[in-house]
Amino acid sequence: MPKKIQAAQPKPLVLEAYEGESEAATMARVMVTPYLRHGIVASGVTEKMMGKLPGEPGFDDFSIAIKARADLAAMGDTRLASELLTAQALSLDTLFTELARRATMNMGDYPQASERYARLAFKAQSNCRASLETLAKLHQPREQTVRHVHVSEGGQAIVAEEFHHHTGGEKNENSIKQSHATGAAGERPALPSPDPLGNGVPIPSAERPAALQDARRGESGRAKGQSKCT
Repeated sequence: MPKKIQAAQPKPLVLEAYEGESEAATMARVMVTPYLRHGIVASGVTEKMMGKLPGEPGFDDFSIAIKARADLAAMGDTRLASELLTAQALSLDTLFTELARRATMNMGDYPQASERYARLAFKAQSNCRASLETLAKLHQPREQTVRHVHVSEGGQAIVAEEFHHHTGGEKNENSIKQSHATGAAGERPALPSPDPLGNGVPIPSAERPAALQDARRGESGRAKGQSKCT
């Protein structure tokens, strides 16, 4: 007699409910978070690619693994992002070489197919370059410029710049009572003032400006020999 094969029983999904939370509210809260939904996707894709894994992890196991990596990223760990970008760049470069090979093979007899393969190859190449550029930015130290404007009693403004690096560095020269910076604060020349006395902004005063001389002279501005029109 043929041996009966029992189907694997699905593992129950275990969720943690808060005190006073209904079952519907628990399910809604869990489904709103991305971990369980992406765990379902990861479980389905893995099964299609590799079949049943040892231990047969379920989608809740994948969701727990995804949440663990997300918690590390939230604490500033960039290893996952670096690994993903590197792996994607390598995969895209592999696609580029394969598509470029197929474009070359069809170049003589099938020019339209060769052109389509070449376009796909260039798209893979462009996305590979974008991944590498993002990876380089991820590991570059970020620089921040802070500008301080000091206004003197005469109304002149002096601009000082400070450069901040998130990775630290040398201390700022004369850093007493100054913001933390990696280099010396540079000063710019004073901004021009419209007032020769140095008053950069209007100053209230009881004094009135002197009256300007009339631009017209007492004589008539008509050319010699012209008659007056009435």
